[in-house]
Amino acid sequence: MNGFTYGMVNPLLAYLIATIGAGLGLRCTVRALALPPERRRGWLLLAAGAIGCGIWTMHFIAMLGFSVTDATVVYNVPLTLVSLAVAVLVVGLGVFYVGYRPAGWGTLLVGGVLTGVGVAGMHYLGMSAMNVGGTVGYKPLVVVASVAIAVFAATAALWMTLNIRGFWSSVLSALVAGVAVTAMHYTAMQAVTVRLSQDLRPNGTPAAEFVLPLAVGIVVFLTVSAIVVAMSPHDSDRDRRKDDEDQERIQVLLFDGKTRGL
Repeated sequence: MNGFTYGMVNPLLAYLIATIGAGLGLRCTVRALALPPERRRGWLLLAAGAIGCGIWTMHFIAMLGFSVTDATVVYNVPLTLVSLAVAVLVVGLGVFYVGYRPAGWGTLLVGGVLTGVGVAGMHYLGMSAMNVGGTVGYKPLVVVASVAIAVFAATAALWMTLNIRGFWSSVLSALVAGVAVTAMHYTAMQAVTVRLSQDLRPNGTPAAEFVLPLAVGIVVFLTVSAIVVAMSPHDSDRDRRKDDEDQERIQVLLFDGKTRGL
């Protein structure tokens, strides 16, 4: 099985999408944590969507670069779409857990495990949708290593989100998360073994026929999400403006009081 059919084009594009999705998701989580609990839901939903869609698109862009000698790789489209839903839902569980539980190592670890399992679950469910006209097997130890990488990556990204709030720190955390998620994918692909059979015919749809249109839609979603994050003022900005307005009101009142005293 060759994972670099088109050289480094697919790995680099996959890393870029993973980084963008992680960056948007982490920024949305930061925005959510700056709000009262009753106002966090919208940002956390956007975070789950950005991270889940980002890792799913990363996975299938990377898969477009995989080929099996003397075999055609096709996919079960409904099961592939289920893998997208699983990515968003399970990552959402981890993000919401962190968003509504008291800060601490327990919350961080549970959130990291949930989010990491979502990443790994999406990958292996997506792989189960793959059909090559043969039997696909996995090396157990490499599978365990890939899941461990996913959990570690998710936990590290959430830790940076909870403890490092600056913009450039968030950029760094997104770059790290992108590396880790992409590394998890290519580690997991090392676990794959394929045995072709002349009696089995691949039944499904080539990835290029459905992944690319979906990927375009997801990129549009991520772009709109980025615009929303960029144009939405942070609560610290609101607080600063409110403080400035309060100071102006106080000064006006003081000046008015002095004028009346005169």
